[in-house]
Amino acid sequence: MNFSASSASLKRLAPLPRAASLVQGAAALLWLPQAALLAWAIDGLARGEGMRSVLWPALGIVLLGLLRAVCEAWGMRRVFSAARAALSALRAQAAAALAAHSPLDRARPASGLAASTIAEQAEAVVPYLVRYAPARWRAAVVPLLILPLVAAYSWVAAVILLVAAPLIPLFMAIVGWQARSASEAHMVEAGGMHAFLLDRLRGLASLRALGAIDATALRLGEAAQGLRRRTMAVLRIAFLSSAVLELFSALGVAMVAAYVGFHLLGTFEFGTWGRRLSLGEGLFVLLLAPAFFEPLRELSAVWHDRAAGEAALAALDRLEQGETALPGANPGLPGAVRGVAGGPPSVLLRGVHLAHAGGGTVFEGRDLRIAAGEHVALMGASGSGKTALLSLIAGLLPARQGQVMVGGVLLSDRTVAALRRRMGWMGQKPHVFAGSVEANVALGRTGAQPAQVEAAMRFAALDAVAQAHPRASLGEGGRGLSGGEAARLVLARLAVNPEADLLLVDEPTAHLDSATAAHVAESLIALAQGKTLIVATHDPVLAARMDRVISLDAVPVQEAA
Repeated sequence: MNFSASSASLKRLAPLPRAASLVQGAAALLWLPQAALLAWAIDGLARGEGMRSVLWPALGIVLLGLLRAVCEAWGMRRVFSAARAALSALRAQAAAALAAHSPLDRARPASGLAASTIAEQAEAVVPYLVRYAPARWRAAVVPLLILPLVAAYSWVAAVILLVAAPLIPLFMAIVGWQARSASEAHMVEAGGMHAFLLDRLRGLASLRALGAIDATALRLGEAAQGLRRRTMAVLRIAFLSSAVLELFSALGVAMVAAYVGFHLLGTFEFGTWGRRLSLGEGLFVLLLAPAFFEPLRELSAVWHDRAAGEAALAALDRLEQGETALPGANPGLPGAVRGVAGGPPSVLLRGVHLAHAGGGTVFEGRDLRIAAGEHVALMGASGSGKTALLSLIAGLLPARQGQVMVGGVLLSDRTVAALRRRMGWMGQKPHVFAGSVEANVALGRTGAQPAQVEAAMRFAALDAVAQAHPRASLGEGGRGLSGGEAARLVLARLAVNPEADLLLVDEPTAHLDSATAAHVAESLIALAQGKTLIVATHDPVLAARMDRVISLDAVPVQEAA
């Protein structure tokens, strides 16, 4: 596991409430007076003092037990609340990191993997903080306080505990290295299966058309078997760590019990400080022996939580790693521009150089000038950079060199958020979210009223689609809509946004039949009246309806006519 990654997340975590940890530790120490009272009561009974010797110790034991339960409950509640808050902060950081990377980032994790990590795997952080952190504190403090009490009565019993105790963390550490690796491998396997399943569900219609359902089911079964093997490996290690601890703690307690028993019988005369232990003292030592190992047993029980928690933290850290940052991803950037003047903007590119993060130049030294309100078609062979150029203008990719200006405003981290608000985007593969048609058209815009959404749907002729009335539910990825109907949905998204005066459209008629393509083109041109329109297309019919055609296969300098 990438331990430095998990350490980085731990440093960002808010510390658990110190008072709650202290109260939980004090609750564990309340067993010491309880054990003394119990030993005192039994010793009194053995001396023939009757029930009088039991009443007051019994009352003390009950009161201390209630106090211990209250302390445990209060401390656990506080620690749990703090752990949930810390997990929420980690999830927010991971989501913000994903949002800070360009959607075109090649290193961006699959959505299924990201969702599995944030929603499911991240839950392992809570047991790690709630159970492991307090258990580690108690394991470090409680035995050190019990050992001197035992040594005050019998140095032999103290030596037995002192020898047995280090063997437990030693073997736990050896097992823990394997547990950490197994937990990380399990999370990677689970995340991969979630990503595979989500990808296949999105393409279920295509799989059915290609007759690949059986092959997909077979591969999914193999992935499930792999996950099962990983899960069993983690469980085997968890059981092994518990068995190791139980073995050494049982041996330690048994040796103390054997010594105390033989000492009380008079077989052993050594091991005390020049006198024989009384029944009460021997019983007190014997009651402290299990309490000495109890924090270590608890630590072993949550050792797997530690491994799973650190693996989850490392997985969250991996979500924050990417190659291409989204320009202007920090909304709180000092001096960020909040608004830009209206009116159809011009677009100007000067000496722009764009390359993939992993290497490979898309274009270099490109200049481009598009007048305000002009309708332009970008044409060129596949891979010539049409989509990349639109993404650059939209602020979805950062330029390595050069300048991009929209409406006379330089596109930068300070201005990109304001400039994006005046842009409308229609991609090659528009995503449809699981939800109502109305929500998919409005996309959460606060100013989009139901009447505006219905008007936009009528403009895009989406109201003629039976399964696309505003309250109808759509499946993730647009299940229930054809390709042409999905294109109309995106047209409605553009129409419902009156602030968009720069329309960036990527292959709007690709994969559509001629009638639907003609309707989409007509609606797009009507929507773009009084706005600047840049269309990347292979469709010569659509390109002919633009004011100007720019070939990206030609000289990289284009001026407005």
